[in-house]
Amino acid sequence: MPERVLSLDERVSAANEYLRRRLPCLPSAGLILGSGLGDFADTLPGRHEIPASDIPYYPAVTVESHRGRLVVAETARHRSTTPAASLLKDNGSGVTVAAFQGRLHFYESNDAATVLFPILVAQRLGIRTLIVTNAAGGINRQFSPGDLMVITDHINMTGVRTSKFLSGMGQVRRPLYDRQLSELASDLARSLAIPIRSGVYAGLKGPSYETAAEVDMLHRLGADAVGMSTVLEVHLAAALGMRVLGISCITNKATGFGAQRLDHAEVTEVAARVRTRFTQLLTGILDSLPG
Repeated sequence: MPERVLSLDERVSAANEYLRRRLPCLPSAGLILGSGLGDFADTLPGRHEIPASDIPYYPAVTVESHRGRLVVAETARHRSTTPAASLLKDNGSGVTVAAFQGRLHFYESNDAATVLFPILVAQRLGIRTLIVTNAAGGINRQFSPGDLMVITDHINMTGVRTSKFLSGMGQVRRPLYDRQLSELASDLARSLAIPIRSGVYAGLKGPSYETAAEVDMLHRLGADAVGMSTVLEVHLAAALGMRVLGISCITNKATGFGAQRLDHAEVTEVAARVRTRFTQLLTGILDSLPG
């Protein structure tokens, strides 16, 4: 008799139960680290690392530069005095963060459930705030490689919807990206003398880079940056009640806006170049979140 195939809910439950047994404390904040940005998790003090391959039913991460680990740590408490930070409630303690060191892209599996597995696990673990990062091509002509951009909204060009994962919850009826968190990130960047941009992210399926005509189309639609991730994760997280902050690292000018041929090596090289600024900003944001 063939073995029964577990439902998505059963697989998520198994992963959740395993992590609850293994983790020293449960996280209230989640962090998804994009291409070339995964090294940030290595800076977290007192971190507890779990290989993704050890987590039951966790999908394999296949993209180069994505390590495939879950890193959990408790941040320090160095409360920011920026105007936006004053709007966040604080209980005086640090926040426990779960960093997903390696993203699952739609083009790796052609399956939305695989992409969204970490978000569903995060929700079961009790994560209330999600920070999503990515490497993106710059469409806005004012942007340069190495810029950091706070995502104000996104355009989902994947043709994929997350409604079937929402269990009848309906549509999200508030901004996908939390305004207070976005203001906090921008305020902190300015206080740290880190140049910061803001704009709209367009998410495509990939894995190929966009043509010049496609980039021109996205520019006309109002996109400032383009990539192959984020939009599905954010939509589901927001629908599940999480507060979401999105940050893009502009690693290249999109096709047609620059002379160089695009490849993954360039993406990771530029992300590594801005590592110090990226680490400073993320550390400040995490230290400012309510515990």
